[in-house]
Amino acid sequence: MVPRYCMYTQPYRARIPGSSGEVNRWYSVMGPTFHAMHHYCWGLMNTNRALFLVKTRTARVFYLNASISEFDYVIQRAKPDFVMLPEIHMKKGENLIRLGRGPQGIQELERAIELKPDYWPPYAVMSDYYKAAGDIKKAREVLEKALSYSPDAKGLKTRLEKLEKAKVKRKTAP
Repeated sequence: MVPRYCMYTQPYRARIPGSSGEVNRWYSVMGPTFHAMHHYCWGLMNTNRALFLVKTRTARVFYLNASISEFDYVIQRAKPDFVMLPEIHMKKGENLIRLGRGPQGIQELERAIELKPDYWPPYAVMSDYYKAAGDIKKAREVLEKALSYSPDAKGLKTRLEKLEKAKVKRKTAP
């Protein structure tokens, strides 16, 4: 439940015979920040533990907080044009929202969007956040903005359709 490149990051590559070619390939794709990407992978693993393995709220909060520290490790070491930064900020924002720190999460999502306006997943997370908070107007605005950058993103279209259907139901309810 983590990207394939995780097995080629620092702590794992030694266990994979003949991995040097793949390690070099990932360095060529991600640049020198690939050296720190095991922390991103650990952040994803902590997220998975929080969402799928632990049974208590305390453990869930522990793993989500741990994931944020791991994401921050990579963010602090990455160059501003690092290809993975939008995704890392999005994952961090998602987990901040899960921790009940919505405004901080929104800032991270906005940073992801600022870095790559046509990367649609942070818009989806942001829209879901506003919808859950009852701000349907803001949720719709976010989706419409996102679709102006990524008009073919099915996840955005589906969310907007659901908001529109809910709007119609509210208008026609007795």
